[in-house]
Formats: sequence, structure tokens, C-alpha cells
Amino acid sequence: MDKNSFGDVLSPITTEVARPGWKLGSQKRVCIITSLDDSMGSMTPKGQIIPRTPSSLFRQPFIASRSSQKQTDSPTVLGAAGKSSLILQNSGLLGNQSMLDDSNWTAMLSPQQTGMFANLDMTEDVTTSAVLLREDDPGEAATMSMYSDFLHSFLKHTSTTIFDLVDEYENICNNQVNILGKIVYRATPGQQKFSKTASVLWLLKQEMVTWRLLSSLYRDRIQSALEDETAFEITVLNASEKMNVDNLFQKDALVRQSQLVVDWLESIAKDEIGNFSDNIEFYAKSVYWENTLHILKQRQLSTFIGSSRPLVTELDPDAPIRQKLPLDDLDREDDARLLKYLFTLIRAGMTDEAQRLCKRCGQAWRAATLEGWKLYHDPNINGGNEVRPVEGNPYRCIWKICCWRMAEEEQFNRYERAIYAALSGNLKQLLPVCDTWEDTVWAYFRVMVDTLVEQEIRTSVVSAEEVEELPREYLETNWTSEKVFEELQATDKKRVIEENQEHYRVIQKFIILGDVDGLMEEFNRWISKDRHVLPGHLLRFMTHLILFFRTLGLQTKEEVSVEVLKTYIQRMISERHTDLIAFYVSHLPPELAVAQYALFLEDVTESDQRHHCLELAKEAGLDVAAITKTVVENIRKKDAGDFSHHDHMLDTGTTEADRLKIDVIDWLVFDPAQRAEALKQSNAIMRKFLASKKHEAAKDVFVKIPQDSIAEIYNQWEEQGIEASLPAEDDNAIREHLCIRAYLEAHEIFNKWFQHMNSAPQKPPLLPQASFTEKVAHEHKEKKYEVDYGIWKSFLDGLTSDVKEKMYNVLLFVDGGWMVDVREDAEEDPERTHQMILLRKLCLPMMCFLLHTVLHSTGQYQECLRLADMVASERHKLYTVFSKEELRKFLQKLRESSLMLLDQDLDPLGYEIQP
Repeated sequence: MDKNSFGDVLSPITTEVARPGWKLGSQKRVCIITSLDDSMGSMTPKGQIIPRTPSSLFRQPFIASRSSQKQTDSPTVLGAAGKSSLILQNSGLLGNQSMLDDSNWTAMLSPQQTGMFANLDMTEDVTTSAVLLREDDPGEAATMSMYSDFLHSFLKHTSTTIFDLVDEYENICNNQVNILGKIVYRATPGQQKFSKTASVLWLLKQEMVTWRLLSSLYRDRIQSALEDETAFEITVLNASEKMNVDNLFQKDALVRQSQLVVDWLESIAKDEIGNFSDNIEFYAKSVYWENTLHILKQRQLSTFIGSSRPLVTELDPDAPIRQKLPLDDLDREDDARLLKYLFTLIRAGMTDEAQRLCKRCGQAWRAATLEGWKLYHDPNINGGNEVRPVEGNPYRCIWKICCWRMAEEEQFNRYERAIYAALSGNLKQLLPVCDTWEDTVWAYFRVMVDTLVEQEIRTSVVSAEEVEELPREYLETNWTSEKVFEELQATDKKRVIEENQEHYRVIQKFIILGDVDGLMEEFNRWISKDRHVLPGHLLRFMTHLILFFRTLGLQTKEEVSVEVLKTYIQRMISERHTDLIAFYVSHLPPELAVAQYALFLEDVTESDQRHHCLELAKEAGLDVAAITKTVVENIRKKDAGDFSHHDHMLDTGTTEADRLKIDVIDWLVFDPAQRAEALKQSNAIMRKFLASKKHEAAKDVFVKIPQDSIAEIYNQWEEQGIEASLPAEDDNAIREHLCIRAYLEAHEIFNKWFQHMNSAPQKPPLLPQASFTEKVAHEHKEKKYEVDYGIWKSFLDGLTSDVKEKMYNVLLFVDGGWMVDVREDAEEDPERTHQMILLRKLCLPMMCFLLHTVLHSTGQYQECLRLADMVASERHKLYTVFSKEELRKFLQKLRESSLMLLDQDLDPLGYEIQP
């Protein structure tokens, strides 16, 4: 990555990165379990990277130099959580001399397999694991807390502690890896649900080490960008190899960061295998080739009657190659196993452990061959009062050439050749034993660091005598990180090719390259192709990685970042992580954040839960007013049909969809400041219900609005200290609310009147030939009937008076008429205007017919005819809302009332006929 890309964003994190990110931690031992029947030991909480390899040594003086300029209490480069040791699947695997071959060794060290049996502790409470074993998918169940854990960790940290946050992410992953390891270990093999758990375990292990890589590299990149402003070249006379390499690591980010990649890969390998060299006890004595020695001694005796098969006759280390004769079979097998162990230790960066193992096994000479890589440095060359010890190998160049030749020697064991290939930078001989992606990347980056260091030494340090050169192609290779991954794409190893396509391998590649744009393109491809099948934990990682980049101020492709966040939010919604959604929504662009959170709230129906979700949105800094408005509008517009005439509608009652629209108004009544919006939205819903003759549904919406809403709207406006009148939109909404109220009241009182009208007491009939007793009883019934009828008639008169008043309130609504806006300066809303005009045409004629029914039924025929004057009045212009058919029907009803007047000996208009 271009260091300048950090230029504008360094200030907020200066406190954190000013500390050297590569201070070396102390090495801690992790014991391996050699038998599954033994009790399981606890694991070390932290596995740190220490200088164990030639490359690590190249880095060591550089670290000391940089650290001396900064604070000394810095965290380690790969500050990570506790690491797991390998749990062997066969008791005593390391102690059995005959059962280790290439296939099972490779399988045992495969991260895919070892990761499933990490860090078991049989002494702790097994209740959690026992419960999880009963789950359908225990892997998902066990790791469900990670979603909230990551959010809580993010909220705890600021931009100045971003790398502490990354370390905490790794710690969370490590804890879950340990839990899943216990579950898989205790599970019955072959069950489908535990294969899912193993997949989750593999994902989390990869996430854990990816956070570790991210922390390591970006600490260095930020630190490098900070130091660029004050960097200057320091020339030291008579500089030794070690001092020149120190200088190289100080100034060259490629070398330094490539070494960090090597350290990262070695730390993963060390986590997987543990410090198992302590447990290798298959050599009884510290004498190597003891079986061959025993046979050679026996052959010197006259009584020897054993095999006369040719064996080496000398036991110096070079004897088998020099004499071209074999060792005893048991010694060869022991040697092969030992070399595999040694390579595994070197692969894990544990060169000191490899040397210790050689000494324990009687091969001190081999331990010496692993020592020659140390860089030469004579601290006395520039004088001084005190003589200090000389460091390193003054003949390192010769040693390296010898290692190179040994790696090329086909007679040696493939792992022995790989050991010396790793020490000399011979990539061609190192790759054959690297079967996985991690092993292969380690080989390339180790050789790249080795090559760059060698080139620096040979250009900076003048040798006293000319020595034989290493191969030209090694010294002149122009290595870059990009070239490494190009080579990986061209490999012929099927497993590496497959791993190249794995999600986390792709992520790790782009992190190493520092190519954020390339990584975003990959994210975009995954989201476009596999949005619904991407694992939830991978989506969580992708989301928090984007937040990490944003915190550092790195540019990520906005459209891709948004798509990743949206996908993760949708996953949070589907998995019901209610408390987490608002935070992630707040990182979307404002308009999209409103739409996304509103979409989530549509399915929240309980009142307490709704209030809780709004509180979370407020805490996350979301626009709560806009969100609730959007929720209401979304639900209100669902399944929205056209307005239809009443005569074409059947009252189907309040449906489930209607109930959703009714209840959605609750979103707007939590906050008194949204009362005006509540009125507008409720009016829109009620307009639709009125057009569908769903008066009960409209009434249910109406009662959702608090009774003090209109007063509250005026109070809030006055509190703003503005002398002008209410905004036109609010004023019109209040008037419309009152119009609907008048209409609903008229309908309600008419329904009561209609029910009472049809429940009149019935006059008791008298039988034609009634007896005296029956006549007396009939008289009593008539008296009761007269009393009941009087009560009924009195109540009817009251209802009739009320219903007339309510209906006239609608038909003769003040200031322009029912459902007519007074304020014309409001923002234009064509849909609302159209609906209000149509409602007048749908409701007012029907109200006239109902009023005529009331008047005609109660014998007020003259007042029925006065309705014609009201409809024809130019002041109210009610005739404009009638269709021709409705006018014809209305006139027909008036005719019926006129006929009743004529029957009463009055004129057609109800006046007395003048003689």
C-alpha cells in the first residue's frame, strides 16, 4: 500500500501507533497432550512471535533500533488472543517409531483438521458444551454471542485505540474457537450437525488469524507513514552485516512487512502444533544411529551370525553420502521422523527448539548446522573501552552456499533438503514439502525476505575475499508481494489452487498486498453472486473490516461498502438480532439508513418492542422522525387499490391487512413532536377506509390519535417563538382531521338511530273472541305498550335531533365545505387532492340520502323537501358532487316525501292549501 494514502488520517490514531508495533513478546510454552485419556492442560493465554528464524534475526536489530526511538511498553506485532495447541488423534503418536509417514503427517498438521481439536480443558464445567451438543446446529448456537460481542467491543474503543479493538476481535474469535473445539471433540463422529460446527470452527479460526494479520501489517503501515516525514538515511562507517540489515528493515517497508507475513504464518503453525518437541521421546539415549552402531560392533565379534547386508562402516554425519551405503532400517526411520519434526519446528519459526531437539537426540552437529544463519556483528570494530562479544557467523556466506548445495543434493531426505532450502532461500527445493496455501505463502515470503536481505548485504558489506557466489537467479530476482501471489495462481498443486479461491485466503491476500480496492471488488463479487449463502460470520467479518478501514480513514468503495452493510443488516434482521441493527444502519448514507431501518421496523408489532427499537435508533443517531414516517407510509401504501364508489363496494369488515395499517399509527404517537405527522398519516389511511366503506376501521384509526393532538401541535408551534400561523400543511391536516371526525360521528349516530328505529315496541294484538280474562290481560299489555312506546319515541326524537345535527355538520361544513382545504399555500400533493375530491363525491350524496331517510322515516316531510334547497344552493354547491343518476334518485325520494304531504292535505312543498 502507498504510505501516502494514510496521510490525512494519522492524527486521530497517533497516540496508538506512536508505539512500536513490533516489540517482541516473551515465548510461552504450550504442552501437547500425548494421550486422550490423560487430563487436559490449560492453554497459554497469548502466543507471541519471537525471533526464531534467520528472517527473524534479520529483523531483530531493526526492531531494537526503531523501538529505541519510541516508547518501550508497546504491544507485540501480532498482539493476539490465546492460541491453541494440537490435540493428537492417536495416543502416543509422537512416541511411536513406526507409524509416521508422509500422508498422516501432512494430514495431522493440516489446519483444517487440527483446528477442530484445539485447546480442550476437561477440568472445566461441561454444562455449556453438554447443552450445545443437543442443538440442531451447535456451531451456530455456540457462536451466536459473537455478533453482540463485536458490537460491544467496537463501541468501547475510539479511533485512537483501533488496534486494541482488533486485538479484542481476535480474542473473541479465539474464545469461540476453544468452545467449538470442545464441542467437536465431545461429539459423535459423522453427525451432520457437527460437520456444520466444524465448518464454523474453520471459519472462525481463519477470521482469528486474519485479524492478527491485519493488526500486524497496519500497525507497521501507519507507523511507517508517521515516520516518513522525519525519515532520513543514516550512514555508518564499517557497518557489519547485522547493522546493514538493521538499516534495511528501518527503511524498506517491503522487507519489513514481508517479514511480518512470515512471522504471522509461523505463529499460526506454532498455534496448531504447540511446543511438541518437549514430548518427543523416541530416542532412548543421546546417541544417534544407535542401531547401526550396535550392528557394526556385533560384526566385529567372531560369534556374529546376523545379516551381512552392506551398511556404512563409519558413523560420521557424512558417512552415508560419502560411502553411498545405508544405515540400519530403524535408524533411517528415526532419521526420517526427526527431519520431519525439525522441518515442522522451523516452519513454525521455532529454530531454537529444533536445535534443542537435535542435541537431545544426539545430533549436536545438526544443531550446529542450524546456527550458521546468524548475521555477523563485531561491536568492537569502532573502538570502545570495553571489549564486547562478537555476534553471528563471520563465514555466513560460505555456510549459506553449503546449505544451498545440500538442498540440491538428491540423496538427502526431502525434509532435510527442505530444512536447508529454508535456511538458504532455495525456493525450488522448499516448495515440494509445502502442500497448503499457508505453507506455500510462507515459503515464498521467507525466500523473498532472504533474497532482499542477501542483496542488501552483498551491496553494502565489502568482503575481504571473493567467495563463490550463490546462483544468479537467486541474487537477481526482483521480488514483490504481487509476484508472490501471481506465482501462487500458477501453481500445479491442486490443494493450493482450491485454497486460493477460499474467502479468507482472498481476504488475506489483499490485506498483505494492501489493496483495499481489490478487496472491495471481491466483496462486491461475493455479494452479487452469493448474498444469501455467505456465512453469517463471514459477513460480520466483512462488515467490521470495512468499519476498521473507515476508522483508519482509508478509502473504501462506497457502493460496495453499502452493499456489504445492507447484506449484514438483512442477516441481522432475519436472525432477530434486534439490539444490533440500529448501530450498523447508522453507518449507511442517511437516506438509505432511514429506508433500511424502516423496513426492519415494519415487522415489529409489540408496543414495548417498538419503543425499544426507537430508543436504539435514537442512541445510534438515526433520524427517528423520518424513520417512523417511512414505516407508516410503507405499510399504508401496501396493497393500495384505487378509490371506488360505495355502491361498488361490499363491507368485508376489518381485515388483517387493515389492522396492520391501523396499528402502524402507533409509531407516530410515541413522540409528541410528531403529532402533526400523525394527523397527516392517519388522515391518509382513513381516506382510504372511508372510500371502501370501512367506517369501523376508520374509527379505529381515529381513536389512535391522542385527543390533545391539535392542542399539542399549536403548543409546539408557539414554543418555537414564531408569530406566524401554523404551516399550511399542518393547518389543512387539522381541518381534514375534523372533517373526518364529523363524518364518523354522523355515521355512528345514524347507526344508533337506525337500530333504535327498527326496535320499536310492537302493539299487542287482541284475539277476536277473547274471554274476559284475556281482555283484562290485553288492557294491561296495552298500557305497558303505551309506556314503552312513549319511552322509545322520546329516545328516538333525541336521536333524530342528534343525527340531523351531525349530518348537517357534514353537509354544511364551515369555511368552504367538507373535505375542502382552506389554506391554498400548502405544498402541492396531487394524490391527496384527488382523494379528497373523490371522497366528497362518494360521501356527500350518500349523507344526503341518509338524512332524507331519517327525516322521511320520522314524518318530517317538509324538511325533506328543504334538502333540495340545500343541495341546489350556490353557497354550498352540493349539486356538483352528485352524478346524474344520484340526482335522479334524490329527486325520486323528494317526490315520495311530496306525496306524503299531499296525503296530509298539504301542497307538494308542505304548506297549507289556500282556498
